[in-house]
Amino acid sequence: MTATYTFDVFTSLDGFGAAGGDWTGYWGKQGPELLERRLALYDEEPRIVFGANTYRAFAQMLAESTEDSDVRDPWVTRMRNLPATIVSSTLREPLDWPDATVVSGDAVDVIRRLKEESAAPLRSHGSLSMNRALMAAGLVDRLHVTLFPVITAKTGLDPIFAGGADFDLELIEHRTLDGHVQELIYRPTLHG
Repeated sequence: MTATYTFDVFTSLDGFGAAGGDWTGYWGKQGPELLERRLALYDEEPRIVFGANTYRAFAQMLAESTEDSDVRDPWVTRMRNLPATIVSSTLREPLDWPDATVVSGDAVDVIRRLKEESAAPLRSHGSLSMNRALMAAGLVDRLHVTLFPVITAKTGLDPIFAGGADFDLELIEHRTLDGHVQELIYRPTLHG
């Protein structure tokens, strides 16, 4: 049986994964429904998959935060305590992550093998360039988009699909959280 792989991404309406300027986490649009939903997504105890840059960003963000910080939302804490695979040719173990394994090699080969071997579903939050390559290789089963009601044309960072391939998306699930955040779950198929 092949494990399901979900590429999970937060985005502004104009396709940025983050923003500079005076925007805060979640672009300041989080509410209780969003945070409860995020926590529930990790109830199935997936194996977390990160590229090196996203792992470094999470590790730094957590290291610089306090126990009372918004950074340590319950879902982020749960995610940090799940088994993780970090695809990297530069990082070495041990990492500042309780149950992390570093796997070197081409991400497509690593994830293809992991999908065959993992008993748990696989979930990757962020890791944009890695996940664009995995989508192009047909390894992403679900594209989980959380769309925040903002446009960050001047301050947007990390364009999510820049340099990626074209895809057709089949909407398989959707919901509105806190009256304004859209959650859209798609099955991606390479176009053409």
